Amino acid sequence: MIKAIKLKTIEARRYVEPDDKPRQIRIDHNSQISQVMNNAEKTLIIEFQYTASYGPIGMIKLDGTMFCEENEAKQLAKEWQTTRKMPDQFASTIHTAIMHTCVPEAVGIAKDLGLPPPIPLPQVRLGSDPKKGQSQSGIEVA
Repeated sequence: MIKAIKLKTIEARRYVEPDDKPRQIRIDHNSQISQVMNNAEKTLIIEFQYTASYGPIGMIKLDGTMFCEENEAKQLAKEWQTTRKMPDQFASTIHTAIMHTCVPEAVGIAKDLGLPPPIPLPQVRLGSDPKKGQSQSGIEVA
């Protein structure tokens, strides 16, 4: 169970001027575990790095620490130290938590730098030409 996630460093760069807009930008996301330590019987400390790469346009990098409470904390830390791997289910939970924490932070940072958001934002479509098969009911957006 994840107890806390704390960001330690934020690094962001825009490599080109805001007026130099390329036609298409590919944004790659990566989360990486750099260290797994065990400091108490059931506590894991996980060091991580999240990167949103905009290719030649820019990048956003966040480093942080995650604190987890796990019954097998000692075994997980030992396995990481020897193999640099963790069980798939646990790794999936950890990387999902990293993304859920870092992507919203990266959206704000991207806005400050004049970069596109690292995730597609919802589009609101108004008009009298509804797509076939779509329901007309739903919440009202103001």
